Amino acid sequence: MQMGEGVEWGLHCLMALVWLEEQGPVAAGRLAEVFELPPEYLKKRLQPLVRAGILASTPGARGGYSLARAPEKITLMDVVAAVEGREDAFRCTEIRQQGAGVLASVGEFGRPCGVAAAMRRAEMAWRRELAAQTLADLLGVAPAGAAGRVRRFHQSR
Repeated sequence: MQMGEGVEWGLHCLMALVWLEEQGPVAAGRLAEVFELPPEYLKKRLQPLVRAGILASTPGARGGYSLARAPEKITLMDVVAAVEGREDAFRCTEIRQQGAGVLASVGEFGRPCGVAAAMRRAEMAWRRELAAQTLADLLGVAPAGAAGRVRRFHQSR
């Protein structure tokens, strides 16, 4: 399983928005500067977070992005699902029923195979772990100087 960079970018941007919330909405270009990311590409990565109700987007000259929910109400799974989608990482195609499987007795394939069951358990474990952690948890383990550094950088531009 591999997650795209949009998950990392989204989580770091959400943290920066918490630290910059006194500034009001932060423009995508300004947010992109904080991490030296391409502004247009970042904007595309933030749109799914807006659609999921994690971010609010304010149009206009003083517009930009801000959190739509409190950090305690945003789980890591919320972000992963918004950016990567909600589909299961493993999709069983029942190849066991092909080839030699056509010779199986009736009812042999009535239950999911061991492969599908093991993959489902693993997926549920990582989803539970991500659902149990919030943006507030990430903020709580961020380096002590991170918030001030982001604020100073933002104000210097």
